[in-house]
Amino acid sequence: MNASPFSAATHEVVRWLAQHTGFPARRLPANAEALVCVAAIAAADEAQARQRFLIQPRDPAQTSAQRAHGLRRAQVHFKCDNSAKV
Repeated sequence: MNASPFSAATHEVVRWLAQHTGFPARRLPANAEALVCVAAIAAADEAQARQRFLIQPRDPAQTSAQRAHGLRRAQVHFKCDNSAKV
């Protein structure tokens, strides 16, 4: 079963609060805790959105075909100079 990114964000928030503020023995004001939670959820959502658009690995055959196609197209554009007529 895969954990959602938001549950992972919750664990990160609790870990961060425990490390930096002494949570749960000492607590931040409610507004500050809410801000930390919202920032963690936004970061998890952004990371999930970024993960959808990862670059795909290169296909050597496709790369070779595109290079050959580009070379053939470049050869088409040579102009013929007929000025040296005999």
